[in-house]
Amino acid sequence: MNLLFLGTSAGVPTKTRNVTGIALRESKGKGWYLIDCGEGTQHQVLRTKLSFNSLKAILITHVHGDHCYGLPGILASAGMNGRKAPLTIVAPAGIKAWLEATCETTQLGLPFALEFIASDDLPSVEFANITVATFRLSHRVACYAYAFTEKNVDAALDIEKLTQKGIPRGPLWGQLKQGFDVEFAGEQLKSADYLIFKNKPRKVVIAGDNDRPELLIDACAGAQVLVHEATYTQEMAQKAIEVGHSYAKLVGDFAESVALPNLVLTHFSPRYQFNPQASPSIEDIRKEAQSAYSGSLYLARDFVEFTLDKSGHFSEVAGE
Repeated sequence: MNLLFLGTSAGVPTKTRNVTGIALRESKGKGWYLIDCGEGTQHQVLRTKLSFNSLKAILITHVHGDHCYGLPGILASAGMNGRKAPLTIVAPAGIKAWLEATCETTQLGLPFALEFIASDDLPSVEFANITVATFRLSHRVACYAYAFTEKNVDAALDIEKLTQKGIPRGPLWGQLKQGFDVEFAGEQLKSADYLIFKNKPRKVVIAGDNDRPELLIDACAGAQVLVHEATYTQEMAQKAIEVGHSYAKLVGDFAESVALPNLVLTHFSPRYQFNPQASPSIEDIRKEAQSAYSGSLYLARDFVEFTLDKSGHFSEVAGE
């Protein structure tokens, strides 16, 4: 599982940061998922090796423009680039109505089908290699977090347990190893009961705008990584409350309270600059979060990529 940040600015782009967009790449193959797509996201994708033909799904956290205005352009480009495979869109219901109106008004006909899944129903969506669960957040509009959990984790058969149960070597062992439940001697056997997992499933939680990080307690259970907005520092706490956003210490306090191994902050207000000598600076956000959180802290920037390996180790990918 790799995270590639396509935009890290809140509200509007800056000269160095586009608005929100995050690509989650599968560990094998070219498949990827796009979480939010502010205006200009397709331009950001052009500067990567990502292909819209390999895109498995687009997941939108909420209806604010800096998280979704890039959607029609992405779909149009995907069609013009020859995409034929259906595309899943998980989003609040308002996104579907807006997109349908946009397609009708601009006569945008797509050569592939769109499958809409309303995140308002808090669904769990199954893909070939990943399960995505939805969690409700607190913002000025309905907003959600998406928890991506790896499926098909490498496992070995529990030979001793299979032998004790009297299950003969052969097809049944193979089916259990592949994750299928089987019937033996009139009893339903669950695959998970006869497998030994060397590593925990990889799990990444990507949250939309949210002024109450504690709402993510259940989402973060078993997660190695949380991506959360830190739009402001505590100095701007009153402003953050008014507009439904978090500040760095608030997120750091939460991550510390649930012993989260890795925290990635993003969605920084344009008022914070990358130059550490400037004031205010994104470095102020880092220092504030570090004052509350003792785990591994990362501040996202456009085109930075992180990898989460099978053992659960999270690190930044070295630039080419």
